[in-house]
Amino acid sequence: MTPKGEESAGASLDDRITGALVGAAVGDALGGPVEGYSPGQILERHGGRVHGVVGPWNGDDWRTARPIAPYHKGDGHVTDDTLMTHALVRVYDRVRDHLDAYAIADHLVPDLMTNPRWIPELEAETIPLHRIFLAEKWLATRLHYGHADPREAGVGNIVNCGAAMYMAPVGLVNAAHPRAAYAEALDVAGAHQSSYGREAAGVFAAAVAAATAPGATPDSVVGVCLSLAKDGTREAIERVCETAARHCDFESALVPLRDAVAPYDTVGPDYRSPSLGARRPSRLHAIEELPVALGMLLVADGDYRQAVLGSVNYGRDCDSIATMAGAIAGALGSPVPEDWSKRVAEASRLDLWEPPRVLAAVTREVFALDLERRRVHEESFARLGGPSCSA
Repeated sequence: MTPKGEESAGASLDDRITGALVGAAVGDALGGPVEGYSPGQILERHGGRVHGVVGPWNGDDWRTARPIAPYHKGDGHVTDDTLMTHALVRVYDRVRDHLDAYAIADHLVPDLMTNPRWIPELEAETIPLHRIFLAEKWLATRLHYGHADPREAGVGNIVNCGAAMYMAPVGLVNAAHPRAAYAEALDVAGAHQSSYGREAAGVFAAAVAAATAPGATPDSVVGVCLSLAKDGTREAIERVCETAARHCDFESALVPLRDAVAPYDTVGPDYRSPSLGARRPSRLHAIEELPVALGMLLVADGDYRQAVLGSVNYGRDCDSIATMAGAIAGALGSPVPEDWSKRVAEASRLDLWEPPRVLAAVTREVFALDLERRRVHEESFARLGGPSCSA
């Protein structure tokens, strides 16, 4: 059922946190096996559009076939998007408060470097550092080995969606307060990204926070994003969402959405052969993933299944696009198909419902802390002659 504003108004905080985190993981797993390919290539490889969990692009040769080897993408395996999202949940579980760039240095990086976990794509237990991409390995290089100031450690990294893809927990801890989510995500992401990569992290967190608000709709989420986003990120979201508004099925939207975001994307038409200007800082550009995820959310009118399938069949960096679209649709209250979530959980050997339970408890604790801090501030301000707002 499409989560119109009045239909999603009754979803609880726990429902929305669960929907967002489970929805992100399932989207990630569905997008993984077709990542890097075009809609036409996906259509030819699968004899039609992808409508659920599929196997590896190269079948049983996944261990050695380039360019994917040695990762078992497909069969319901989550990728590094989910590994990083769950790692950030563990940081919140440890800190039990808002996070900043120093929390990434003090907690996230050691977790990635020292705690072995089951890595579905490697079909082995090892430290997550062995699976994450180069842009995420940068965290260990700069923070653990280089001892960079965490607040600016992201400067110099390739500018991509690496920080944005795991920022859903920031939006959920700041449920229904997108401006706070945006600010916190910008701080957290400063340890990882700069420029439009960092900006996307803030806007994605804001989108998730906006989606949790009672009565939220895809249009209201996009409106919040446009009110906060800056520079090329804002323009890319605006152009893509204007295009999305003219479509009501993802098949017709696949090429138009790509055409709309192309002027802002630095990677270029061939995803696996980036241009020389790719992934460099710029106020004129944007990552591709977030605008397209928001566009697919609009095309699907907030329906989880259609938003994720549109994101998956778009190709290119579709595991991250589907992660973002799935998180926002889930936060809106659109149900994640149970057959998908069960299959992904079993295939990935992950309890997809434990991180939401943890984060829901942390979110309530953080809200209580915020409330107390706000009351102290109001009391002090009132003593200075200002008004008192709390009862």
